[in-house]
Amino acid sequence: MTPPIPDITNKMRQALSAANHPLLGIWSMLNSANATEGLGWSGFDWLLIDGEHAAIELPQVIEHLRILETTPTAPIVRLAWNDPLLIKRHLDAGVTSFMLPFVQTADEAKSAVNQMRYPPRGERGMALMHRASRYASVADYFTSSEESLFLITQIETEKGLQNMDEILSVDGVDAVFFGPSDLSASLGAPGQAGGEMVTSVILKALPQVRSTGKFAGVLAATPQQADIFLEAGFDFVSVANDCALLFGGARSIAAQFRKMQAEP
Repeated sequence: MTPPIPDITNKMRQALSAANHPLLGIWSMLNSANATEGLGWSGFDWLLIDGEHAAIELPQVIEHLRILETTPTAPIVRLAWNDPLLIKRHLDAGVTSFMLPFVQTADEAKSAVNQMRYPPRGERGMALMHRASRYASVADYFTSSEESLFLITQIETEKGLQNMDEILSVDGVDAVFFGPSDLSASLGAPGQAGGEMVTSVILKALPQVRSTGKFAGVLAATPQQADIFLEAGFDFVSVANDCALLFGGARSIAAQFRKMQAEP
């Protein structure tokens, strides 16, 4: 029997290319396999595994990817930094859709692209016996792997906004993603991620992305902001956070019953 040829088509790129509406996403920070599996079947188009602000290391990333492969939900992995070693290790582990924080210049974007491509187009370390190649089952992995990758660079500083056109011009950058929390701090309004000023700045930047033909994503800090971004036509929008759902719901229920306890 001839073994099947593994499909390494990028799930996120495929979903974005086929969609005629914004893709709904959820931020995942709990590092729970059960939560990831449940969220993968909850109706979201994509789920971000957050390796920047959550205690999620490479072995757990692999576990989450394996779970999401059984669901309709496309995985994205956010690394802690735009770091060559982190990129190399996560590439070999089978991450195909990357989000990189704090990309502020075209040179930083070029560096990331360079680390994701094999020579002669880049500097990715040559290895074949790893999870990304399905342990050498993808015979032409060195030449076909580039098509399986999707790179999202985050715009979350004033400097990043100023250099966005140059970042978007980098071959290999597939999308930019606006981070309102860090952007609010960079613009002098820390803690105002869902406020009118930050929302306005992000909306103003959307046509710039549209003019390049690349994808635009954004995290919504509030349900009201999510509605605005979805109505504006962003390609993919994070509308929820697993920690906020769990802990916000828990606090609400606790407060409800504490109130009942206090009643005579």
